[in-house]
Amino acid sequence: MRNSIYIILVCLLASCGTAKKAYLFTSFNEPATSGLRMLYSRDGYKWEHLDSNMLAPAIGSQKIMRDPSMVQGPDGTFHLVWTTAWRGDNGFGYASSKDLIHWSEQQFLPVMKNEPETVNVWAPELFYDADSARYIIIWASTIPNRYPKGVEEEKNNHRMYYTVTKDFKTFTPGCLFLEPGFSVIDAVILKRAAKDYVLVLKDNTRPNRNLKVAFAASPLGPYNNISPAFTGLLTEGPAVVNTGKEWVIYYDDYGKKRFGAAATTDFRSFRDISDSVHVPEGHKHGTIVPISCKKLKQLQKDLLHKKQQL
Repeated sequence: MRNSIYIILVCLLASCGTAKKAYLFTSFNEPATSGLRMLYSRDGYKWEHLDSNMLAPAIGSQKIMRDPSMVQGPDGTFHLVWTTAWRGDNGFGYASSKDLIHWSEQQFLPVMKNEPETVNVWAPELFYDADSARYIIIWASTIPNRYPKGVEEEKNNHRMYYTVTKDFKTFTPGCLFLEPGFSVIDAVILKRAAKDYVLVLKDNTRPNRNLKVAFAASPLGPYNNISPAFTGLLTEGPAVVNTGKEWVIYYDDYGKKRFGAAATTDFRSFRDISDSVHVPEGHKHGTIVPISCKKLKQLQKDLLHKKQQL
């Protein structure tokens, strides 16, 4: 038995090869009650499970964990936010960790408490704004009869909102982040260069339900020049990685019951590379976090040790 464990550990620790960078992809499995899962990759194209539930959800009206979004701060701390309920909650969950093994006490952040008609708070997404040393969190909410009625039923007429924090102790009031003139969810902020930001978003209107991009000079926008769709019908949940040679946008191709991927260098033209990537079955969308290969090796070692203790 000891020899078998030693062999597994050697294989895991060798898994990064000569690479200096690796990636974690936050995930969850349906029905979203088991908690945080993660995938890992050495190249941003081929993903494998880290075979462990990292954090069980304990807060919110439904005590679920959907759409986990994670970012690593400049001090090395990992910050995690997630959806806690389909409807009824006026905020989302938050926890932090130094090593992804031991987590802080979970907190419920009621970011829409000043909007009592809020139907839902979906898919909070973290972005660290290094220029201002602050964290921006965006999410989708519906406030019935707040915006011009489109093709959506009023309780599905979403807009994007945001809050800002420097320490995850105090937060600015929830404010409107994006009003594109249609129901929008699942937005992700990307920085390409100074004063050059891209927003990947889902047009959630019934005729579309696909992914588009918009552009801004600031992470808080305003975002303009919304593109035509670059994915097909019934796609959502973008997660983006810069592999060094191109940007890869992963998405939940839920109409085809698979994960899709599009590659781009300029966010103007996109190449479907769904058949060239590997995403394990059962993975549901989260966000991609670059980490050092050393950190991945340590995480694998810690998870193996944790299993041995059970």
